[in-house]
Amino acid sequence: MLCHNEEKVNKVKPLIKEIEGVEEIFKALADPTRLKIAYALTLTEELCVHDVASVIESSTSTASHHLRLLKDMKLAKHRRQGKLVFYSLDDEHVKQLVHIAMIHAKEK
Repeated sequence: MLCHNEEKVNKVKPLIKEIEGVEEIFKALADPTRLKIAYALTLTEELCVHDVASVIESSTSTASHHLRLLKDMKLAKHRRQGKLVFYSLDDEHVKQLVHIAMIHAKEK
């Protein structure tokens, strides 16, 4: 038996292109270190690079690398205060993504 609803296929197929580029967001958050950083930034408004390194138990260089990738993906933003760089999540949507993923993971 074959299931084929031409009407639904014709409706959905052209809309699939809208998802292009979204996989990069999930790819960025699929890395355990970056996900930990994103989660940490949901728990506090902002963290400096040194604090992020302490939270994820890594070097400042490693933390900075992951933060830069999150910033390049527009998942995080930064501000400078003298020699210090502080990072926060780019917007509420990123926070929601992390929280929804956590809720979903806990349901299993």
